[in-house]
Amino acid sequence: MVLKMYLEYLGHVVRMAASKAEALAEAAARPCDVLLVDIGLSDGNGWEVLQQARFIHPSYAIAMSGRGLAADREKSIKAGFRNHLQKPFDVDLLHDMLQEAMRETAPDAVAEPHSVPSLA
Repeated sequence: MVLKMYLEYLGHVVRMAASKAEALAEAAARPCDVLLVDIGLSDGNGWEVLQQARFIHPSYAIAMSGRGLAADREKSIKAGFRNHLQKPFDVDLLHDMLQEAMRETAPDAVAEPHSVPSLA
């Protein structure tokens, strides 16, 4: 919930899903530009979400995980994720990834300078 509030503070529209099933249903119902998904879900994993969802979008997907082994990062990239954030992560790093996603998904949009608040 804190991450959702933080992303909304930055101006993003955020939809949440608590499980793989909810994420797949949400993906089928409405497209998204960026997918930020936790690898560890109660009924599967984030790798499966990205592989099983019928996305027209996102063209930019970010995995989040408490697992940071090279094999985990490699699995995320092979599954189609652009980045793999190891939790706990630096919010500045997430902000940079979201800025990159915005440049790629909406290249004509003008990103306004934005200070990144601390979650501490």
